[in-house]
Amino acid sequence: MSDLLTFEALAALLTLTALEIVLGIDNIVFIAISTSRLEPRVQPRARRVGLLAAMAMRIVLLVCIKWIMGLTADLFTVFGETFSGKDLILLGGGIFLLAKATYEVHHKLEAAGEPSQRPSAGSASFAAAIGQIMLIDIVFSLDSVITAVGMARQLAIMIAAIVIAVLIMMLFADFVSAFVERHPTLKMLALAFLLLIGVMLVAESFHQHINRGYIYFAMAFSLGVEILNIRMRRKREAVRLNTP
Repeated sequence: MSDLLTFEALAALLTLTALEIVLGIDNIVFIAISTSRLEPRVQPRARRVGLLAAMAMRIVLLVCIKWIMGLTADLFTVFGETFSGKDLILLGGGIFLLAKATYEVHHKLEAAGEPSQRPSAGSASFAAAIGQIMLIDIVFSLDSVITAVGMARQLAIMIAAIVIAVLIMMLFADFVSAFVERHPTLKMLALAFLLLIGVMLVAESFHQHINRGYIYFAMAFSLGVEILNIRMRRKREAVRLNTP
């Protein structure tokens, strides 16, 4: 117990918590998209359940860390390219994200012009949304879990960092989802982010590493530009309404 109260343990906890929050940004975007077609009254519950399920999934991965580390071993070679279990998971997750984002973009374009967007019988069910969140969280968790093992020695520190990060994400998940839902252009931008992340995962499965800092910078820059566009449209609309 005393080992958890040292400066080194505290520094590791703060660093890992910040890492989990940063790496959780793409997860929040995916959760917002996955739950957007549910009935409005169940969307907040779906987001909370999804994040809790994601937290449980990451803790399970930590407990099974020996198996996770074993995923980095080469399994087979195709055309001179070696593939490990981790590569296959990244490839499957990337393809899933590309398919999911493309489907949602198609749905948004086909539904454009309709007077309302009420969930229909064909909308994603609660269980399907949670299943998708858990599935993609496995992909998002691999790097963060392996990094956590390299940064902290105590399992309790790693689990605590995940729990704190998920609780913080739960505070902002509803706000992010509502903000994205209120602004259709932001939702399209979020789908573009998912496409970008999907391409990155597929590239990494082929050992073509792309620094996530570049991805997050592009996302932050695009988001900043879109927020300026939203403010400009609001001012223009206010001027139009106040003009006799």
